[in-house]
Amino acid sequence: MSKTVIELQNIRRDFQVGDETVHALRGVSFSITEGEFVTIMGTSGSGKSTLLNTLGCLDTPTSGEYLLDGISVRTMSKPQRAILRNRKIGFVFQNYNLLAKTTAVENVELPLMYNASVSAAERKQRAIQALQAVGLGNRLEHKSNQMSGGQMQRVAIARALVNNPAVILADEATGNLDTRTSFEILVLFQKLHAEGRTIIFVTHNPEIAQYSSRNIRLRDGHVTEDTVNPKILSAAEALAALPKSDED
Repeated sequence: MSKTVIELQNIRRDFQVGDETVHALRGVSFSITEGEFVTIMGTSGSGKSTLLNTLGCLDTPTSGEYLLDGISVRTMSKPQRAILRNRKIGFVFQNYNLLAKTTAVENVELPLMYNASVSAAERKQRAIQALQAVGLGNRLEHKSNQMSGGQMQRVAIARALVNNPAVILADEATGNLDTRTSFEILVLFQKLHAEGRTIIFVTHNPEIAQYSSRNIRLRDGHVTEDTVNPKILSAAEALAALPKSDED
């Protein structure tokens, strides 16, 4: 049996907006086992962002239980959640969230700064290995403002990997990229999945679900669909089939 990395039990999240209570999540339950590549989809207002914030330990549910790698999150204090988030989750954002005038290595080292058990030398070594793993071994000293969008997203993925997290949580990770670069990033995610990484990819782009192993769809705070993908398409094949751009 594969290990359960994420378990949500009847998660509800209510927000008070003036006199009105907004029910963003209305009893969401699912579990994700180690090594799954799950897309979570939904239109604006479906509860997708609230679910992302819950999974990322950025917000706590109003009721229900959330277990991350076997640890109960809901009753934790903010500082406890921050430590758990830093150790267990690798984040990849649509807008990369890199420090602008900082080198690739320094950006990737950041999550390890909060871990006193990792020495400066080990931190740098692990950052270099993570950048090599995403194909940026020749860009270690490049600053973010010297890179393309695709390269910046690779730095962000390396940063997500450096702590060897239980789960990689990607929020619209191809949203700012052109088609070719999007597929290059999808190829990388499929490679990480093949290596046994657990990936949750939150997106509004239905096409991406064809490249993941499972798709969860949200609507009005409910899970309306949870399906396994019997025929995962190859992002590498899709990339190879794209027409060559003028620059190539």
